[in-house]
Amino acid sequence: MDMNSFSPLMPTSPLSMINQVKFEDEPDLKDLFITVDEPESHVTTIETFITYRIITKTSRGEFDSSEFEVRRRYQDFLWLKEKLEEAHPTLIIPPLPEKFIVKGMVERFNDDFIETRRKALHKFLNRIADHPTLTFNEDFKIFLTAEAWEFSSHKKQGPGLLSRMGQSVRAVALSMRGVKSRPEEFMEMNNFIEIFSQKINLIDKISQRIYKEEREYLDEMKEYGPIHILWSASEEDLADTLKSVASCVDKCCKATEKQMSGLSEALLPVVHEYVLYSEIDFTFFHFQDRAQDERKRFKFKKQP
Repeated sequence: MDMNSFSPLMPTSPLSMINQVKFEDEPDLKDLFITVDEPESHVTTIETFITYRIITKTSRGEFDSSEFEVRRRYQDFLWLKEKLEEAHPTLIIPPLPEKFIVKGMVERFNDDFIETRRKALHKFLNRIADHPTLTFNEDFKIFLTAEAWEFSSHKKQGPGLLSRMGQSVRAVALSMRGVKSRPEEFMEMNNFIEIFSQKINLIDKISQRIYKEEREYLDEMKEYGPIHILWSASEEDLADTLKSVASCVDKCCKATEKQMSGLSEALLPVVHEYVLYSEIDFTFFHFQDRAQDERKRFKFKKQP
């Protein structure tokens, strides 16, 4: 989901578009380039985890160098997201992939799962880098540049004043169940998001179920080819026919694998990302409810 593009069918708040307007003649001022690659597995006596290499190239003066290379694990990305939410409670923070996406992919296709996550983490960091506000967050800079020991020490520090304020605002927003009356604009947007969320969650579940069934079908189909080859060795009259069947099964396996590759790379991650964004939208509506309620209380107190 590209947050810089808008569909005419999607109701969009004018406030959410302020920092996303671009003019055709505006030059490309991108000065922060991030790459997430080279996943590496680590095994300890306590846990097994994967780290990813993060290469950052920049021309910004506030950075001590023009290029940095660090390694981070998933929990570090999660820490960064939480820090951004604390510091910027009114901004949409790009979603992270969950710890586990599809169980079958984790257990049977570990390499595919790792690659899918790497792409998602790469997209996550680059969306932050392209955001006009989040890109200058100090925790984001430390995440990209700090050595392992320095980063570990920074994570142990308590939250600052702005972070504590952000935590309070977000906690209150999440605790709200809505106000008695919403502006009509927000009612329409909320209704749209509710319907969209229901439908996209259903599509997500169906897509994952299709992938799971396709995987089971492929596993079974792969057993038939060798069986027909062995069978042809003991049936001279049917040998050619059985070998042809085996060849046909092999072609079907390859076609199914290609189809599954398309599902896992082009469909499943995109659909699930829409699910995550719909959850973020609900949080923002809770926050808007709280702000609306506070405005009403303030006006009431000012009345003589």
